[in-house]
Amino acid sequence: MARKIILDVDTGIDDALAIAYALGSPELELIGVTGTYGNVLVPTGTRNALAILELFGRTDVPVYAGPDHARARDSFEVLDISKFIHGVNGIGEAVIPDAARGVEERSAVDFMVEAVREHGDDLVIVPVGPLTTVAAAMEADPEFAERAHIINMGGALTVPGNVTAWAEANINQDPEAADLVFRNAADITMIGLDVTLQTLLTRAETAKWEALGTTGGDFLAAATNYYIGAYDEIAPYLGGCGLHDPLAAAVAVDPTLVTTLDINLKTDTEGETRGRTIGDETRLNNAEKTAHVAVAVDVERFLSEFMRRLTELAASTPARFGGDDSLD
Repeated sequence: MARKIILDVDTGIDDALAIAYALGSPELELIGVTGTYGNVLVPTGTRNALAILELFGRTDVPVYAGPDHARARDSFEVLDISKFIHGVNGIGEAVIPDAARGVEERSAVDFMVEAVREHGDDLVIVPVGPLTTVAAAMEADPEFAERAHIINMGGALTVPGNVTAWAEANINQDPEAADLVFRNAADITMIGLDVTLQTLLTRAETAKWEALGTTGGDFLAAATNYYIGAYDEIAPYLGGCGLHDPLAAAVAVDPTLVTTLDINLKTDTEGETRGRTIGDETRLNNAEKTAHVAVAVDVERFLSEFMRRLTELAASTPARFGGDDSLD
């Protein structure tokens, strides 16, 4: 039986790849996508999610809008570095048609709470943006933190952050939410920069998508090539783009892709280390460890599965628009 999954996304390029990974995985049943802010504002992110789902023929998957700002702020503006990495439209300026439908009337928080109540251990929540929605769900339902199984893309334990020397981008957007989630979740796996920056994609792989001659292949290639170009500017030593969010989706399919360290986590919310994910000294000697931080990854196996699943998904979409014209 397929495991039910909710993706909580701020639909930039790697979020789009995570959605595609979930759609291309028969082991998963994507029961909903919830939209948060981060790479883009919520309306842009949910627009992208709806368009991607329609592109891949999955208009049955509902999309819900989450909170549009962090817990400690009453507004949010996209960072210039996010615009540079993901493009103004969030998907590398790739052009795909708007979906024929819109977001659901019910809020992302209500949907998430009700889904955990209904499905329990059969459901995994995969937030790949700020943890604002998950934190709000914990506050809305006293049982949520104990019952929810969470695989989070965010944080950095053994390597520097990518926004500050300490903070990874998703955690940096809402450290208060991350701290609440890490301190209270009974079962959370952190897929952070420790492992995601080891999983790299190059233009050699995206050329395979482009060669399919399909709308799905063209979209994946156009968006990811933009992403690779940004990485060439900001981190040329890596030699490709990090597959941050798709790795979290992949761990929902196969937890053995990563090796984890069991630890009780917190997030710093004050001072120069604000946004740092680190062990919680107040729970250091607790026998029960509620967080599992990925510290190693089977890169070859993950990349092989990633390419297989996304290529098969892209090959199933219609031939590209206008013959030989790509989406970029």
